[in-house]
Amino acid sequence: MGKEARARVLADNQAKAIGTQIRISPRKLNLVAQSIRGLRAEAALNELTFSRKRISGAVKKVLQSAIANAENNHDLDVDDLVVKEASVGKNMVLKRFHARARGRGARIEKPFAQVTIVVEERREKEPPKKAAPKGKSGGKSKRAAAPKTESKKPADKKAPAKKKSAGQKAAKENA
Repeated sequence: MGKEARARVLADNQAKAIGTQIRISPRKLNLVAQSIRGLRAEAALNELTFSRKRISGAVKKVLQSAIANAENNHDLDVDDLVVKEASVGKNMVLKRFHARARGRGARIEKPFAQVTIVVEERREKEPPKKAAPKGKSGGKSKRAAAPKTESKKPADKKAPAKKKSAGQKAAKENA
């Protein structure tokens, strides 16, 4: 009798992992998530390993989990994985009290965030073979060169001559 299985939301070449209850504000977590979006999985792991941000270790664990899900659950090739999506969301907020002057209190909020990482298998296509250069052009643009038109200035009018400095006049007289 149990529930029916939910239909798969992701494509066949994708895998997902979610990290919840990460003790940092979503704005700060998004800076780390932004640094790995669109990177290959291996490059993203290196980025997180050598990042100076405190939370990069938690994001690295989530990314490793997504890679493991891709490999074990969906039979995807680890070498072809790319971080398709790294989204950040709010989670709960701890509300604390800080005593202030004259019997007052101030609220301190300690936010939590969550990160969702989706990896996708993308097979890299082989680059197209380059053809040998043709003729003297050496593979330059195939557009025909437009004939050069004469400038719009009338031929009888010339630009005014530059004034010679005193040093140039003296050098000309000595020569």
